[in-house]
Amino acid sequence: MSDVIDRPIPKQEKPASSRLRIIDCDVHPSLHARSDLNPFLSRRWQEHMKTYGDHLRTPYIGTTPYPRSAPLISRRDAWPPTGGPPGSDLEFMQKQHLDPLDIEFGILQVLDLFIFSQQNLELGAAIQRAVNEWQLACWSGRDPRLKASILVGQDDTEAAVAEIERCAKTGQYVQINVAPRANEPLGRHRYWPIFALAEELDLPIGIHSGGYGGHAPTGGGWPSYYTEEHQSNAHSMAAQLTSLVLEGVPERFPKLKVVFIEGGFGYIPATTWRMDQHFERFRDEVPHLKRRPSEYVREHFWFTTQPVEEPDNAKHLRTLIDWIGVDRLLFSSDYPHWDFDDPRFAIKTPLTEPERVKIFSSNARALYKL
Repeated sequence: MSDVIDRPIPKQEKPASSRLRIIDCDVHPSLHARSDLNPFLSRRWQEHMKTYGDHLRTPYIGTTPYPRSAPLISRRDAWPPTGGPPGSDLEFMQKQHLDPLDIEFGILQVLDLFIFSQQNLELGAAIQRAVNEWQLACWSGRDPRLKASILVGQDDTEAAVAEIERCAKTGQYVQINVAPRANEPLGRHRYWPIFALAEELDLPIGIHSGGYGGHAPTGGGWPSYYTEEHQSNAHSMAAQLTSLVLEGVPERFPKLKVVFIEGGFGYIPATTWRMDQHFERFRDEVPHLKRRPSEYVREHFWFTTQPVEEPDNAKHLRTLIDWIGVDRLLFSSDYPHWDFDDPRFAIKTPLTEPERVKIFSSNARALYKL
């Protein structure tokens, strides 16, 4: 975690001596209030939200587990002077993040209302449509640097496919977002229609940490502390990477591209080594796999950097990056959250200039066709 996240950025500072413009693959816009979605919801769902609210697969009412959202997972300096939660004021986001850090493009990742985890699937479908339209009207339509993602609740696959088809026709979205904490592992066949459509449309699948599948976030049960729960984001990503590869998703959809967002990348080598080892012993159980799991990982998956692992010895981070491949990493800041990574200080290991360009710009430019 950067030790400068609460320090306002002086206007005279430059983002980098090379003037490399940044593509930030994880920017969180927020609703100022739930009523912001009313222009995009039918009267029925406006009244439903007012009377009944939403229904999540979590024992907590109206919030994520304490103290994750106290206050709203965010930097202390990210609260807009005009009121509202962090990320809800475009002008303040421009002033605090986009302009001073020279963000050329920012990929929007919306967490509000937990579309992925709504128990009432019909309500979830209405919310996902409203949030997708809100992104265009209030964010990317007002600042062309910001690029919207198609958010869908993967557990209602039919509604998800219809929403992807509707949004894709506009040509204004750069990826399709699902959650790693779903009802079932994402490699299951029930989710394959989403992957088939993503491949057909040539849109990456973005898997951002979070969601509530109704299951404990760790394989060992419910954690006692927030730091345990936060650590488990990487566990969820490793589990879904394993599921997607071993269930045969990249084999079945050879042109599919998948981006893991806000899970870090330190877990990738060990997870992949273990998959390869087990594949050699149990390959007759998964005859649908034609190659070693590591080969699929290196060809079909990308990983955003935040939160960057920061070992005491910077050479260890360098080794990690070399194993994964510089071409597989995409810079992300996680603005405006508390564990925000400032692009000027995020990767504390030497990089060559071509490597910097790949991680901070050109990998994302090619993947998202910016």
